[in-house]
Order: sequence, then C-alpha cells, then structure tokens
Amino acid sequence: MAIHKDKTPLPRSWPWWRWTMTGFNIVALVLSGILGWHYIKGGSMPGCGGGSPCDLVLNSRWSTIAGVLPVSGLAVGSYLAMLVAGFFISPAAEASIRPVAWRALLVLAGSVAGSAVWFTFLQKWIIGNFCFYCMTTHIIGLLLAALIIWRAIKEFNNHSNDVFLTNTETVKNASPGARLLKAGSLPIVSPALIGVVFAGILAASQASSSSTAVYRNGGSQNNLPAIDYHTVPVIGSPDALYIVNVLFDYECPHCQQLHLMLNEVVRRYGGKLTFALCPTPLNSHCNPYIPRDADEFENSCELAKIGLAVWLAKRDAFSAFDNWMSTYESGDRWRPRNLESARMKAIELVGKEKFDIALIDPWIEQYVRTCIRIYGQTIQNGNGGVPKVIYGSRWVIPEPHNADDLVIILQKNLGVPKP
Repeated sequence: MAIHKDKTPLPRSWPWWRWTMTGFNIVALVLSGILGWHYIKGGSMPGCGGGSPCDLVLNSRWSTIAGVLPVSGLAVGSYLAMLVAGFFISPAAEASIRPVAWRALLVLAGSVAGSAVWFTFLQKWIIGNFCFYCMTTHIIGLLLAALIIWRAIKEFNNHSNDVFLTNTETVKNASPGARLLKAGSLPIVSPALIGVVFAGILAASQASSSSTAVYRNGGSQNNLPAIDYHTVPVIGSPDALYIVNVLFDYECPHCQQLHLMLNEVVRRYGGKLTFALCPTPLNSHCNPYIPRDADEFENSCELAKIGLAVWLAKRDAFSAFDNWMSTYESGDRWRPRNLESARMKAIELVGKEKFDIALIDPWIEQYVRTCIRIYGQTIQNGNGGVPKVIYGSRWVIPEPHNADDLVIILQKNLGVPKP
C-alpha cells in the first residue's frame, strides 16, 4: 500500500533574480577593478591603443575626481558593498538585518544608476568618444539597479513587506496605497533617490574640480630632442621668448579643439609666445610607441606628411591648410579630413609640382621622427596620448574649454611666465 505524504517545498533562498543580481554585480565589480588597476599601473587596456576612443576616455580628466581619485575606485567600493548587502536579503537572514540590507541596496542602486547616466552623458556630449569597458560597466550597472528596485517593490508588496517597515501588523491591515506612506517616507523610492543625490554630488565635484582643464601631466627626465624653430611650422614668431611644442594628430578630435585656441593665446601674449607644431601620428606604421592601431588614426602618418609638404613647398600657405584641417567639413560635428581631400587641398594651395617634390623631401621623415621621439620620452607609466603641450622638460595633456583655460595651463602646469 502506497502512502502519499504532503511535502512542503523549502523556500528558495537563491531564486533566479538573486543569481542574476549577483552575476551582474560580480561582472561589474571585476570590470571596475580592472579599470582601477589600469589607472594605478598605467599602460593601455586591451583594444585601447594610444589615441583610440577608449584611451581618450580613460585618460580624460573625467576618469578621476580632482585629478587624484579614479572613479573606477569608487565603482569598486559601490559594487563590493552591493555584493555584500546582497547576501543579507534572503529569508534566512536575521529580521533586523534584512531591512538594513535592502535599504543599502536601494541607495547603492540609485547611486550606480545616476553615475551610469552621468558618465554616458560625458562620453557622448563632452568627451565625444566611448569606452567599451566603461559602457559595458554602465549598462550592467543600470540593469542591476533596475533589478534591485523591481525586486524591492515585489518584496514590499508581498508577504515580505516587513523588510521595509517595522510595524508588520499595521502594514498588513493597510491599503496598498497607504503602505507607501508608512514610516514617514516612501520606503523604496527614498533610498534610491538618496543614491541619485550621491551621484549628483559626484558629478558636481567633477565639474567644479580645480584641475578640470588637465587630465595628465609630468616631466621628462631626459633631454628632449632639440628643434630648430626657424625650420618647422609654428603659430607665432620663431624668435618669441617662450616657445611651446604642441604634439598633435590631424585625426585627433581633442587636437582639433585645442588648435582653435592657439592663435588667441598667441595674441594674448603679444608675440612673446609661439606654438611649434609637431605632428605626431598615433599609428604604428610610423610611430613605434603605439602598441595597437585604431581605425580612427589609419591615415595619421600620411596626413602628417601632407601637412609638412605644404610647409616645405610654400610656408605662407601652411596656415591656410592647417586651419582647413581643423574646420568642419559637414554636419554639426568635426570629422577628420580624408586622405584624398587633404591631398587635393594641398595641391590647390601650392601646386602639384611643388607638392610632389616637397612630399619626397627627406626632411619630412626626419622631423616626424623627431616629434615621435619627443612623444616617446614623455610617455608616463605606459600612457601616451595627444594633444600634448611641452615647455622645457615639463609637459601636459590638456583638455581646455577655451583660451582662458589654456593660458592657465601654460602658467600653472608648465611654468610659462605671464604675458
């Protein structure tokens, strides 16, 4: 005779949503840890060669707070705290601990979501480039925050709503609408909003940081290669008291933004300052210091040669060519000139015969190699990047908003005397 017994299933302390939440948390924590380690040790992330979009993001001033604390370090702390709190939300946890764990998760979820929105905004509209690692972390963070908030609402509305409110009997007898008003605040929305406020404080501290116009600086321990400023393209007079070298790439958007400020700074110094233009292609075909090539800089070597050929063929025409390379071609956003249009513009300015002769002049190769040696001697902890502004042995990779910022950088970071 078979005897049938009723079996009460044991409550699952790890349902699917907890596994998913923990998985998201671990992935985000690992990615943030890798980014933080990259900042400490230097060097480039896999797939982020010098000057690539992700390199520009990771080496931008927005990757730190006040130029000191990496935001990836804050992310590591947040995701680690979320991971720990997640172990105390199960029914097996003590009743006094569960409300604290849930509230902590909600605060952290709001902070992570707010930060993800802020840094996505920065990459899209301020930096103008995206970092694959950063965006992957932000997307996971948003999904994790959404999952936590969704599950918190479910927990509040089912038999486990006492994890948010201490007076369980009152909650059970209250209407669904009244539940949200117990304990004097919205038990789910309020902690999440507190987290969003924390993210807003982070954004405000970054925006108001005193080092907003600089994202990396340093000094060279070796004597940098000498340049005869009477033989290279300059903005200003080669006989100026203060001559600042500018390392740039014609396909670099930050170089383009900086270029638009150079003439104004020269004007403010009343002829006492000159910028020497040093084309430094971010392409391994001519720059051995670039470990990995990025598609964005595939024509950098040739564009640098074309520009210098214009300088050799007709110095008076170089300024027109150089400015044309930095102007908008179409649309509402600057895009690098393609190789064929740059060649046609050069020929238009100097003539085909003079251009062809200048293009094969060995001086071009020599000067590019000199600029690249300067670039190599100013790499710090494996981090390169342009634009790079150099005065004496001191250098800085700037991110100025305008000529005022650039003047401050020259004086504060490079030691250039005031006009």
